[in-house]
Amino acid sequence: MSSPRDKQMAEAEELLTDVGARLGFAKGLFFGLHLGDKLPAYPAAGDDPAAVALAARLREFCAAEVDPVAIDRDARIPDAVVRGLGQLGVLGACLPTACGGLGMSQASYCRLLEVLGGHCASTALFVNAHHSIGPRALVLFGTPQQQARWLPKLASGEWISAFALTEPQAGSDAANVQTRAEPTPDGTGFLLNGEKRWITNGSVAQVLTVMARTPMPGSKETKITAFLVTPDMPGFEVVEARMSKCGVRGTATSRLAFHNMFVPRENVLGELGKGLKVALTVLDFGRTTFGASCTGAAHFCVEHAARHAASRIQFGQPLAAFELVKEKLAYMAAGAFAMESATYQTAALIDSGSEDYMLETAMLKVFATEVLWRIINDTIQIYGGKAYFTDQPFERMMRDARINMIGEGANDVLRVFVALVGLRAVGLELKGVLDALGKPLGNLGRLGSFATRRLSMWLLPPEIPVHHPELEAAAQRLAMLLRAFRSHGERLLRQHREGVMDRQYQLGRLADAAIELYVSSCVLNRLDALPRHVRDEAQRQSQWRTGNYYLLSAARRIRQRLAEMWEHDDDHTTRAADGLLGDLLGKPAVAGDAHPQKHA
Repeated sequence: MSSPRDKQMAEAEELLTDVGARLGFAKGLFFGLHLGDKLPAYPAAGDDPAAVALAARLREFCAAEVDPVAIDRDARIPDAVVRGLGQLGVLGACLPTACGGLGMSQASYCRLLEVLGGHCASTALFVNAHHSIGPRALVLFGTPQQQARWLPKLASGEWISAFALTEPQAGSDAANVQTRAEPTPDGTGFLLNGEKRWITNGSVAQVLTVMARTPMPGSKETKITAFLVTPDMPGFEVVEARMSKCGVRGTATSRLAFHNMFVPRENVLGELGKGLKVALTVLDFGRTTFGASCTGAAHFCVEHAARHAASRIQFGQPLAAFELVKEKLAYMAAGAFAMESATYQTAALIDSGSEDYMLETAMLKVFATEVLWRIINDTIQIYGGKAYFTDQPFERMMRDARINMIGEGANDVLRVFVALVGLRAVGLELKGVLDALGKPLGNLGRLGSFATRRLSMWLLPPEIPVHHPELEAAAQRLAMLLRAFRSHGERLLRQHREGVMDRQYQLGRLADAAIELYVSSCVLNRLDALPRHVRDEAQRQSQWRTGNYYLLSAARRIRQRLAEMWEHDDDHTTRAADGLLGDLLGKPAVAGDAHPQKHA
C-alpha cells in the first residue's frame, strides 16, 4: 500500500509531466543555459496606452475614494469602493471583452495592481483574490456555457468571486485537501462535505471555486476536482464571516463549511480529478500580480524613505549622509527596481503564450515578498520612532506585508519547489545518459550530443547577447555564475540522487541562487531595452545606475549562497533544533547528524 507521501509525489509527478518536455527559461538556468529566445522582450509602460490611462484614472480614484487608514481601522472595504472599482473596469480587466471584460494583457493588468499595492494593500488583495484566482479559472478551464453564465457579472463587479482551497490540513500542501465530493446515485451531481478556512472574499462572494476530493471512476483512489459553488446552495455555511487578523484587515477572510451540499455536475470546473492543476495554474497568475502589488508598496517606501533621510537632521547632518543609511537606501532602490523588472518580465512571459511559467512565478513571488519585507523594515528604521506610530502608514504596511510570505504558497515551500523542479529536469537527463551508457551502440547520437554540450559548457560559459557594449561585462558575469550554478546543482544530484528531496538546507540555498539568477536576467533584459523605452535622459541614467547596482550586489549574494552549499553548519543546526524539541516536548533529540556531510 502506498504511503500518503507516495500519493502526493505521484500527483506532483503527473502535474510536472504535463510540462516536462518543455524547457522554459527558468528550468534552463539549472542546465547552465540562458535561453534568451524563451525570455520575451521587456514590456514598455507605453506599449498599452489604454492601460496607462486606466492606471491614471485608478490612481485618481484611490486618492479620492480609497482611505487605507479607515479600511484598516474598520476592517472593511466600503461598498462604494467595490462599485467604483467595478465601474472603472478593474474587476474584469483581464476577462474577455465578449463577457464584459477589458481583455487586458497580464502585463497591463499588473500596472493596475501596482497602483493599488502602493495605496492600500487590503484593496489590492481584494481585487487580486476576485480577479486573478477567481474568474481566471473560468476563463482557462470553463466550458462556453459556464463562461456565459458566470463571467459577465464577475467582470462588472456585480458578483464577487473567491477561491476556496485552504482548509485545516491543506495550505501550501494543496494536494492534502480533505473536503469530499461524493457523486449522487442518480449521477446528477455531487454532495460536498468539509470545511475551508482563511478564504479571502469567502463571506462576500457570490461565486466560489471550491476544491474537493472526488472518487475516480473505476479506481479506489481519489483526486481533487474544482467545483463552482454559490452561497445559496443548501448546506453552504459561513462559519465566520470576517476573521480578525494582523494585517490586510479590510478583506473579508472567512471560514466556510459544507454539509451535504448538492452541486450539479455541470458545475464541475475542468476535468474530474484535475482540480490540482486548476488550482496551481491560477495561482501562477496570482503570484504575478502579487509581484505587482509588492512593487507598488516598495516604490512608495523608497520615495518616502529617501525624502525623510534627506530632510531629517541628526548630529548636524542629514540622515542620508551616513553610510549605514546609504546602504539601506541603495538596497531599497535596487530591490524595488529588480522587483518591478521581474514582475513585468514574468507577466510578458505569460502574455507570450508560453505554457511553462510555474517556476518563474514562484521565483517572483518569493523574491518580491521578501524584498518588500526588508524594504518596509528599513523604511521604519530610517524613520526611527516616528514610523512606529499610527499617524504614519508604515506600521500598517508592515502588518499588511507579512502575509505575503505565507499566502499563495509559503515561501519556504516554494523554495524547495523551485529547487526540486529545476533539478528534476537535470536529473532526468543524467538518468537518461546513464541508461544510454548501458547500451552505447544504440545511443551514440544521444551520448555524442550530451558529451559535446558538456564539453562546450566546461570550456565556455553560456552566451548572453546584449545590444549595448556597456552591458557586456554584466552579461559575462551572469554567464559565469550560470556555469557555476549548474555545476553545484549537478554535484548535489550526484551526491544524494533521490535523497536530494530531503536536503532542504541545501535546496534552499540553491533556490536562493536560482531566484537571483532569474531576477538578474530580467534586470539585464530591461536595461538592454532602456534606450528604446525611456526617452528622458535623467530617468534613463537613474534606472541604469540602479539596475547595474542590483546586478553587482546580486552576483555577490549568488556566489555566497553557492559557497554555503558545502561550507555550512547544517549538522549543528539539526542538533540544536532537535535538542530544543526534545527539551520542550520531552522527546529525545535525533542522535547524531541527520544528514552527515563532507565539507568541500
